[in-house]
Amino acid sequence: MSGALPPDGRPWLTDFGRWIARGPFAAAFRVRVSGRDRFPRRGPVVVVANHSSMVDGPILFGVVPRRVVFLIKQEMFRGVAGWGLRRIGQLAVRRGEPDRAPLLAAQKVLREGGVVGVFPEGTRGAGDVAQAQQGAAWLARTTGAVVVPVATRGTLRPPGTGRRFRPVVDVLVGEPFELPSDKGRQALEKATEQVRDRLATLVAELDSRRSGEAR
Repeated sequence: MSGALPPDGRPWLTDFGRWIARGPFAAAFRVRVSGRDRFPRRGPVVVVANHSSMVDGPILFGVVPRRVVFLIKQEMFRGVAGWGLRRIGQLAVRRGEPDRAPLLAAQKVLREGGVVGVFPEGTRGAGDVAQAQQGAAWLARTTGAVVVPVATRGTLRPPGTGRRFRPVVDVLVGEPFELPSDKGRQALEKATEQVRDRLATLVAELDSRRSGEAR
């Protein structure tokens, strides 16, 4: 199993967690995955994904075909849950304030050939990637990692609806791409916009597929 982890991560616990995410956890949904064969089998990868529900992360944790280290908000790392997240190799990040430590830890994972997952929108929302923060682009540019966009739809319960029984969740893996290595703030901003555009385009493609099925 390919995938470097942070020092607190335990490979066997990570693999067990991925099994839970693919099996018992995913049983609450009808998960359909397209494009999994596009995912690189080796080498450093930055996964960028849209974010509209708390279950996006666990589903992707099981769907991605390699061990993936996600950057997750600090608030989730409390008590037993926090202990478990660290042991399966996840990294805590403080939102809305400078926090280089998790980025440097993620950078080390990538330089060891691992996979890091980032929700570039920074928080849950509509999941249409109207904006993106710079962390994913910075990680890819400083490590030479390829970027793989992944779109997820179906995890967010539509407004005004009740509890759903095994809703269909679609995951679409996009084509890997590389970012230019130009240095400077403007280059980073341009690379961030490229990440945002690629992911937003993939989400729009998935939305189109789902709306076509509904007709």
